[in-house]
Amino acid sequence: MNLKPFICLLFFLSISIGFSQGTAEKLNDSAMTLYKQDPQRALVILESALDIAQKHKQSEWIAYSKNNLGIVYRDLGQFQKSKALSEEALTRTKDERALASAYNNIGACNRSLGDYEAALTAYLNALTIYEKENLVIEQATVINNIGMVYSYLGMNSKAVENHLKAIAIFEKENNKKGLSDGYNNIAILYANDGELDKALKYFKSSLTIEKSLKSQKGIAESTNNVGAVFYYLAEIDSALVYFNQSASIERAIGNLAGVGASYNNIAQILLENERLEDAKIYIDSAYYCANQSKTAVDIETALNMYSQYYEAKNDTETALYYYKNFTTLKDSLLNIETNSRVAKLEIEYQTEKKEKEILSQRADLAEKELDLSRKNSYIWGLVGLAVVLTLLGLLFYNQQKLKNSQLKKENELKDALIKIETQNRLQEQRLRISRDLHDNIGAQLTFIISSLDNLKYGFQLPDKLNAKLKFISEFTTTTIYELRDTIWAMNKNNISLEDLKARISNFIDKANSTSENVTFSFEAEDTLQTEIKFSSVDGMNIYRIIQEALNNALKYAGAKHIDVKIHSENQHLEILITDDGHGFDPKTIEMGNGINNMKKRANDIGAEILIESVIAKGTTIIVKLSLQKLNTTFDV
Repeated sequence: MNLKPFICLLFFLSISIGFSQGTAEKLNDSAMTLYKQDPQRALVILESALDIAQKHKQSEWIAYSKNNLGIVYRDLGQFQKSKALSEEALTRTKDERALASAYNNIGACNRSLGDYEAALTAYLNALTIYEKENLVIEQATVINNIGMVYSYLGMNSKAVENHLKAIAIFEKENNKKGLSDGYNNIAILYANDGELDKALKYFKSSLTIEKSLKSQKGIAESTNNVGAVFYYLAEIDSALVYFNQSASIERAIGNLAGVGASYNNIAQILLENERLEDAKIYIDSAYYCANQSKTAVDIETALNMYSQYYEAKNDTETALYYYKNFTTLKDSLLNIETNSRVAKLEIEYQTEKKEKEILSQRADLAEKELDLSRKNSYIWGLVGLAVVLTLLGLLFYNQQKLKNSQLKKENELKDALIKIETQNRLQEQRLRISRDLHDNIGAQLTFIISSLDNLKYGFQLPDKLNAKLKFISEFTTTTIYELRDTIWAMNKNNISLEDLKARISNFIDKANSTSENVTFSFEAEDTLQTEIKFSSVDGMNIYRIIQEALNNALKYAGAKHIDVKIHSENQHLEILITDDGHGFDPKTIEMGNGINNMKKRANDIGAEILIESVIAKGTTIIVKLSLQKLNTTFDV
């Protein structure tokens, strides 16, 4: 039998398999380098790579190709398809890095689809693997993504913490794409808090980076974000230019989710400028694109704008229909129960991480003890009988010292675990109480507002009764805001000075928008210690004192200007609320419940409160807290 042809066949077959494997790898690498600039071409290349891998039954490269396809489809806004591809990739590979990449993509899809709990679970799985593999850039990417989940849930302090941590890593590693994403995310939080100049600075920095990387997807997102800041700055023409540029790029790369987001922004501007019919065209397009891509946030936004459009057209029945759909979707995506589960996932992840560290420390300690024991035994054998008693005494002393050291470390570990468990129980109790407040009282108050709105829309009521219903509705809405403030404080172990400044700024912005004849200003000294923190009770009392002072000035002072200032002086934190109203004589005027409540709250937190008023010149309320007391007695 002539074996030469058979051997040649095997030789060429082995070359063919090796070539195809190399081709699948190279095609994947080429596509993932290209996809930010030309996603459609990247899809064609990845489909070719997948065909080659499937033809030669290369399971690992099938997994890589499917997950990479999922990543590109995610950037094109096809989140369901993207998620399905990455989930299939999980079943086809045992490679740790491939698994982590798939988990990260699944997390991003779930986040866009509004399933925040599932998103955080997937992200934590990815982060665990990247930490194990010591992949620093990938860790920072996932940490940045986790920050976005907290941002969507309204947990801004956690979001900022994660974004800043990720940005620090990207800056250290000089990773431009990571920095761009981090700048974008932190800018969104600044924009939400009303710090528009900071937001615009970060968005423009991100746009510059994306242009240098020639990333069409990144350029589109950053362009859209810059347009949003110009909108908030009331520079409408500039905003429309940026929104249209973003929509054009998203259409070119086939990303329906991005197109929907840009169209929603354009429709909002058109509605506010009473260009109703033009706005309706963009709302329809945005709603179609958002439903095609299953983007929960953009569907929610489109429903809200439908309600605004029909309200402007005086079609109250249709407006109410869309508003109910909007609130139903919003409540399903964002609720305290979801926040509680997300917080629980974070605690479980951190606890598991601590337990692994403890086990590692114990293993190191046991290994060191064994090594020391062997050395002692070796030395004892060499020294001989003459020094037996001395070595026995030294050995006993060392063993006792090690035992005491071990007991001390074990006690410290036990104390740490007890402290963690206590904090977890306290957090669970806070979450349970706040959930009860939201689900019971909050839901009942919301039902009252909805019922009052239904009465106004459904019946022709006398003007006096309409005015009364409006008063009740506004009072109930105010009660809900105060309930949310209380829940906000309960959900925090402590309240930082930055948290308090942001809360005060939001309250003043709302007061400014509803008080036509009064102007407000809010200043906080830049040199204040950023590490200043209050307990949740103290922080809430300080916020209530300021809130009560502002309400009194609005109701009774007849002021045209109301100023709030926070600064430090003589080792004290001072808060001043000043108005130019009627003023009064503190000696002759009987103090009402509002001022008495402020004094009681100040006394409860160990603060000093002074009320200075001059008739026809105005009133100043000063609250003083000792910085030394805050720094020495506050227990984190």
